[in-house]
Amino acid sequence: MRRTVLIDAPSNLGLRPPAPGCVPGCYKLAGALREQGLLRRLGALEGGVVVPPRYDLGEWREGEDGDFNAAALAGYTRKLADRVERHVRDGDFPVVLGGDCSILLGAVLGLRRLGRYGVAYVDGHGDFRHPGNVAVSGPLGAAAGEGVAQITGRGQADLTDLDGLRPYVRDADVCVLGIRDADGGQEEMAGLGIRHTPVGAIRRRGPEAVARDTLKHLQSPPLDGFWIHLDADVLDPSVMPAVDSPDPGGLLTGELRALLAPLAASPRCAGVNVTIYDPDRDPSGDGAALLAGLLEDVFAQP
Repeated sequence: MRRTVLIDAPSNLGLRPPAPGCVPGCYKLAGALREQGLLRRLGALEGGVVVPPRYDLGEWREGEDGDFNAAALAGYTRKLADRVERHVRDGDFPVVLGGDCSILLGAVLGLRRLGRYGVAYVDGHGDFRHPGNVAVSGPLGAAAGEGVAQITGRGQADLTDLDGLRPYVRDADVCVLGIRDADGGQEEMAGLGIRHTPVGAIRRRGPEAVARDTLKHLQSPPLDGFWIHLDADVLDPSVMPAVDSPDPGGLLTGELRALLAPLAASPRCAGVNVTIYDPDRDPSGDGAALLAGLLEDVFAQP
């Protein structure tokens, strides 16, 4: 049986400021979930913290300077990749607590060093903004909104080609699950062979059936395994409002649990990262309790 290892990656480097002079509060996600007793509830070993650099936009200019915090992000991605690579190589199952979605870069870079891995991208948004579609999707800048694009090699080389390993994940090896039905990137992703299943399709087919189809793809050779990216904004704001983009039309807690459980149970699942929940937007702590309970249900050691 693999050892579950809990690792904190409290980076907010990829998100825009929620207001002038403020920093995104998702860096508190790990602390809030640990306060819920997550280490004990998962039966996990302590994996420590990968400490991020300071959040500092400096003199960054939108539309001219690429992604903000890019140099800091590149350095942090390598640090986190070293940690993930080591644990996966040792046969462990990392549960990585963010932070924003840009921490996925560290996970997939670490896995790319080991072989060919896929990603189950469980997120309320397709995160497919890249230099080739800015006329439609808007300006670049926040790496957290470019996740699927960047892990598949689209975007500035200092983030997408670290160690000369672009792409970290091939288009055909990504399954995007839980995006809103109106997500504007679906046509482009379909044309590139990036699998995606929006909320409406998950409800029509049933989350268990979608998970089975996803596993058929992600467990197939030549893949060595797959990683789960879990963004809290995949949930509907009626149950999880404490995110930076609480768009309506998301999954309910039971639906997400049913989708994740078969993926997590697969021996080919290499690990998971959790992102975007913002304790600053959740003074009651209800969101932390919900997420901790969900992670315990799905990822706890038997």
